[in-house]
Amino acid sequence: MIGSPARKLGSKVVPHLVLIALGLIFAVPFLWLLGTSLKSLNEISQSLSIVPKQFQWENYVRVFERIPYVRYTLNTFYVSVFSVIGQVISSSLVAYSLSKVEWKGKNMIFPIVIATMLLPYQVTMIPVFMIFQKLQLVGSFWPLILPTFTGAPFYIFLLRQFFMTIPDSLIHAARIDGAREFTIFTRIILPLCKPALAAVAIFTFIATWSDFLGPLIYLNDNKYYTLTLGLQAFMAEHYVEWDLLMAASALFTLPIVVLFFFAQKYFIEGITLTGIKA
Repeated sequence: MIGSPARKLGSKVVPHLVLIALGLIFAVPFLWLLGTSLKSLNEISQSLSIVPKQFQWENYVRVFERIPYVRYTLNTFYVSVFSVIGQVISSSLVAYSLSKVEWKGKNMIFPIVIATMLLPYQVTMIPVFMIFQKLQLVGSFWPLILPTFTGAPFYIFLLRQFFMTIPDSLIHAARIDGAREFTIFTRIILPLCKPALAAVAIFTFIATWSDFLGPLIYLNDNKYYTLTLGLQAFMAEHYVEWDLLMAASALFTLPIVVLFFFAQKYFIEGITLTGIKA
């Protein structure tokens, strides 16, 4: 009995110490990125330390002089925002139909939707490119935005599992009162699913913001470039401007860090509450 308070204290302190240690380990690459972005090119080639000997704050200014960073940021933000809108709308509609609407063949369609997750992007890349080429949309933002309005299997699964936790009695009561399916969906289901919708929005934004292969395939005009393509400007044929590349990469990760910092509550809640009811 004497050692029980110490054991209780240890059971609380040790997990936190382990988590702090793991957090520091995962933070080292990001700290190294920030430190390298404030070094000169000569110091980068001579030292691997995180803290620079002399801070080169002008690296961040030179980024905007080297490439049209603001334009690339606006392009990336434009594609990311509309992709989030498309993914949230389409995936939530499909998930609602697969979870709360009774129709023939529903139980057969859902496994097929999940099975499409087995197909990697590289398998459908060429056929989809040919479709957009026939539609004369290559070279614009449309090939990056339109696919999000058809839904994604993972997000459909995520939202469906969350919708399944909502009692059917709420929907039945609304139907008895004369509410149509779209009214039930917009006024009852969506307000109750804000955490799951936030998780889908964050996942989509991060995936679109950091996407490189999609813009590389479809964007062939410099004025439409996203940030991932713009970062290539710091990689010359025979050398790499590591100081400017690291500064641009630090600016590139800033919106993602800020987004997760302010939306982590909804993100974590949306992930932990899905899958409660199969």
